[in-house]
Amino acid sequence: MTPAINTAKKAKVDFKIHEYSHDPRADSYGQEAAEKLGVNSDQVFKTLVVLMNGKDLGVAVLPVSRQLNLKLFAKAMGVKKAAMADKKLVEKTTGYILGGVSPIGQKKTLSTVVHDTAKNFKTIFVSAGKRGLDMELAPDNLVKLTRGKFDRICE
Repeated sequence: MTPAINTAKKAKVDFKIHEYSHDPRADSYGQEAAEKLGVNSDQVFKTLVVLMNGKDLGVAVLPVSRQLNLKLFAKAMGVKKAAMADKKLVEKTTGYILGGVSPIGQKKTLSTVVHDTAKNFKTIFVSAGKRGLDMELAPDNLVKLTRGKFDRICE
């Protein structure tokens, strides 16, 4: 069990777990998940941790097929500047390793924005807290579990 799974169970949210054999040579964890799960890469969402105004952290959840637009993310969060957070800081703050960072069940609750295309799907896939383990759930349940919001954070 991961903190993400435990959090979803405790909240009594419907979800499914999907496990696959992670290849350490994979270039993109999210793209690998989409391919191995046989799902469109627009429906598999990656979790990125962003440094805002040089001090606070926030979470961007977006399709693996897209790139985060830091200006749109900053606007959605109501801050002036956004930059990708340092790997060590991400792992220390979330409690997850890169490639397995779940937006759910992080050690510290961070402000979260889910790209609005998530609403186009009945369910989406996010990391369940380790490489090779994904969680499928309704987008509204993801927002509920993260206390997040939907906004446009990619082109």
